[in-house]
Amino acid sequence: MTSQTPNVPGPDQIRRAPKVLLHDHLDGGLRPGTIVELARAQGYDALPETEPDRLGNWFREAADSGSLERYLETFAHTCAVMQTRDALFRVAAECAEDLAEDGVVYAEVRYAPEQHLTAGLSLEEVVEAVNDGFREGERRARANGHRIRVGALLTAMRHAARALEIAELANRYRDLGVVGFDIAGAEAGYPPTRHLDAFEYLKRENNHFTIHAGEAFGLPSIWQALQWCGADRLGHGVRIIDDIEVAEDGGVTLGRLASYVRDKRIPLELCPTSNLQTGAAASYAEHPIGLLRKLHFRATVNTDNRLMSGTSMSREFERLIETFGYTLDDMQWFTVNAMKSAFIPFDERLAMINDVVKPGYAELKSEWLFDQMAVTSGSSSVAG
Repeated sequence: MTSQTPNVPGPDQIRRAPKVLLHDHLDGGLRPGTIVELARAQGYDALPETEPDRLGNWFREAADSGSLERYLETFAHTCAVMQTRDALFRVAAECAEDLAEDGVVYAEVRYAPEQHLTAGLSLEEVVEAVNDGFREGERRARANGHRIRVGALLTAMRHAARALEIAELANRYRDLGVVGFDIAGAEAGYPPTRHLDAFEYLKRENNHFTIHAGEAFGLPSIWQALQWCGADRLGHGVRIIDDIEVAEDGGVTLGRLASYVRDKRIPLELCPTSNLQTGAAASYAEHPIGLLRKLHFRATVNTDNRLMSGTSMSREFERLIETFGYTLDDMQWFTVNAMKSAFIPFDERLAMINDVVKPGYAELKSEWLFDQMAVTSGSSSVAG
């Protein structure tokens, strides 16, 4: 619940607040300068720009099309420079560093191993390079005074036919840095039920998986992901709003699917800026996250693709706070939701909530209280 005190955080507090990220693509979060350097070293000459700032702008403008398919085309360039062990290691390490610098304390970062094989790496070599990179990034973050834990989600492409193979790969590495499985790619024409064998296998192995559903496609995608495939979480899931009716008097009626999602506390990996870019929402003010928060769905805040969206967890929260007037209590609510929904063991999730997340927000709220008392004391002195 929102506190009675209007403890609306500023940019510095937002950045320092402990944040939890469940939906972030490794190939969507590269530093522009890294892309340029890797392309030069590998002889990749198809970049649209070779100056880092201009390249970063190109990615954001190309992704800002309102089309998921056009948005996905931008990944051809990032994947092209992520085909060697050294490149994968570097990108993963920098990912962990960048997230930690932004105040993220726990992250699940996803990528599709099948998209990094053109230079001769095996699937196993891809996974080991990325895992080693994440560990190096965690070490560098600690050296810089930040703490972060990063788990990998292995993604299968829904238009391909390797989902079972990638699911088996995720299961082999589940205690070695991989925390779960995902499918991604264009939703229209590629329903999750095409990969039932992978999901049935993961359920038999008691493993975790999320499914991209309810982003560019609507309720049928969500229904299939949950009722046919058995997803633990919904990647995006923003179109659940199509099953919620708001009357002129403000009354809200939930359809059976929306009620099921809320009642079962199924996590929604919401990515506001990305959703605006792909046309899933028209503006921050109209983004369903506002209503889903009010209705107490298991909503979480995520970045999706930091490069393409020009975003970070702090920027996502800044935009939501500007739009909805959210406070530190709201930030904590979203963060606890995400930590509850993570794919690590329960006792580890609980420790993160009780020993990292809640103390971090308590400290920030105490800063606000002391600042307010200082203002009040100063006013009293002047009045006297």
